[in-house]
Amino acid sequence: MAIEITDAAVAAVHEARGAEKLPEDVCLRVAVKGGGCSGFSYTLGFEPEPREEDRIIEKGGVRVLLDPKSESFLAGAVLDYTSGLNGKGFVFSNPNASSTCGCGNSFAV
Repeated sequence: MAIEITDAAVAAVHEARGAEKLPEDVCLRVAVKGGGCSGFSYTLGFEPEPREEDRIIEKGGVRVLLDPKSESFLAGAVLDYTSGLNGKGFVFSNPNASSTCGCGNSFAV
């Protein structure tokens, strides 16, 4: 099972690409790296094209790239975008996380 990306997250990626004047075919890399206050942290960034080992998930004109290691930590996760009184930004709902930090950017398994 791969990561799911919500319509709100798709719209936010399109907006970010436009704000940074990036081409429409640039990809969004979603990854997990060691570190953060809970042990692992989420990273997001734009890349021009996928790597050979990447899994590619497409929705609404957005290509999301996952490397095999990150995919194992993110299986079944949902990437959403929220804006409200507590701020705005991308939010992960990850069923693999046994705990998360207060900021929501790091997790433990």
